[in-house]
Amino acid sequence: TAPSSGVVVQVREKKGPLRAAIPYMPFPVAVICLFLNTFVPGLGTFVSAFTVLCGARTDLPDRHMCCVFWLNIAAALIQILTAIVMVGWIMSIFWGMDMVILASKYA
Repeated sequence: TAPSSGVVVQVREKKGPLRAAIPYMPFPVAVICLFLNTFVPGLGTFVSAFTVLCGARTDLPDRHMCCVFWLNIAAALIQILTAIVMVGWIMSIFWGMDMVILASKYA
């Protein structure tokens, strides 16, 4: 009998710049942003952009704080402008869910 040899496979999610710019916020703030994004697409993302200016950490440590702030503003504008065709609304809800998931990892 031959000894069994296994291969270790590691899967790591690669995030784009907009997705990596989502800030790690305190859990209550993330829930409020999810609530805002659910009823007014892009509003919670817009609010979360200001948490970056308050020192919230993101997955873009090599980028300047202002650059990450503007990436979040751009994501909010995309959500607002495409909400008419429901794409932005769905994106906004998923964005809010990602905020809550990151906040639960942060805590």
